[in-house]
Amino acid sequence: MEERGTTTGVRDRSAAETAAGGGGRSRRVERIMSAIHRDPLTAPHRTRNDAVLALCVAVLAVAIARTGGEGIRPDHLGWTLLLAGHVPLVWRRRRPVVALLGVAACVAPYQALDYNPAPPIPATVLALYTVAATGSVRRTLLTGVAVLGPTAIGNGLTNPIGALESLEISGWIIAVLFVGIAVRYYRLYVASIVERAERAEHTREEEARRRVAEERLRMARDLHDLLAHSITLIGVQTSVAAHVLTADPERLDRKAVAQALDDIAGTCRTARGELRTTLEVLRAHDTVVGVGADPGPGSMSGSVSGAEDMRGPLPGIDGLADLAETGRVAGAKVELSVRADDIPPSVGAAAYRIVQEALTNAVRHGGREDLTVRVGLWTADGALRVSVRDDGTGGEDGPGGGAGPSDGTPGFGLIGMRERARSVGGTLDAGPGPAEGFEVTATLPLSREDKVR
Repeated sequence: MEERGTTTGVRDRSAAETAAGGGGRSRRVERIMSAIHRDPLTAPHRTRNDAVLALCVAVLAVAIARTGGEGIRPDHLGWTLLLAGHVPLVWRRRRPVVALLGVAACVAPYQALDYNPAPPIPATVLALYTVAATGSVRRTLLTGVAVLGPTAIGNGLTNPIGALESLEISGWIIAVLFVGIAVRYYRLYVASIVERAERAEHTREEEARRRVAEERLRMARDLHDLLAHSITLIGVQTSVAAHVLTADPERLDRKAVAQALDDIAGTCRTARGELRTTLEVLRAHDTVVGVGADPGPGSMSGSVSGAEDMRGPLPGIDGLADLAETGRVAGAKVELSVRADDIPPSVGAAAYRIVQEALTNAVRHGGREDLTVRVGLWTADGALRVSVRDDGTGGEDGPGGGAGPSDGTPGFGLIGMRERARSVGGTLDAGPGPAEGFEVTATLPLSREDKVR
């Protein structure tokens, strides 16, 4: 047993070391690929890195010169020109054209004195490549013409026999310039891909934030509609019970009091059920956000989708009859007329909430015992028309403004109704009726996709 445990421990350590080694190799590969894809003009520590590269190229040139070859072996002047030609490479990315001119200023006399032509080639190739990889195509072509023109003319005048050799040299120079251009366009392509990916990620984050904000606003509207409607009905029913109890204590109408209390209990049960559903959505929302180690944009969008899955069926125009009944229980005479079929769920939900809020405000601010509220829904010109009109005395500060009669503070009733209409691309108007009372009218298009709930 002890031997088996020791073997298992060794195997686990070996696997961990292998994983660590693999992770280190992958990080090294990532760093190398990042250096290849990075823009050379914005790379960090570029002067220091170019100084090290220039030193390495100079060492290579010295090694090539000491192995011999064609031409004269460099003397003191030759070594001075050869090593001085590598100094401008330190600033090759900061000033690529100037670095190329500096290299050429040292290499040209070196070649003219007929020293070994091989050692300066790496420095010259590196300077040409840098000009092509860091500049525009136009600058690269002009550089190629400026380098090849004098070289071809000088060789043609001084060494007509070596025209084929000059052509080979020109071909190598052109190849180096085209490699630099290809690398530059490859880096631009990679940069554009990274930019598009970052922009798409930013767009997803913004979309997730927007959806979360819309979800919170929807929940706030639902809570407002639910609580305003239920509390208004409870208040009216409580007033009825209090009136029955105080009107004539000697002849107490127990049946009326019991009915009022039953209505209050029923309203409380309905409100409690809807409130529980909304709170379950909020709890699911928080749970989805809390689960997982990365609270990034994915969790944000996941929370929205999780909330959407928990919403349940949307209220629609089928529930208007129940709304009318609650208004009648509250003491108002509600006349309901619905002439609409096949209404999209989002439009039906918006119409339901608008009627609910308008009916609540009419009961709350009607100002008369024999209040009559006329609710009409019909389709015309590709839209659902909603009209809620009462004959109360609330005025502009009553139903439309959603203000309470006690404090006169503007509420969110009219704001919420307009947001409901805008959520499906519609419009809403509210104000005093043509003769008396208050009127709310809404036009909700039916052609929009059912995308806002």
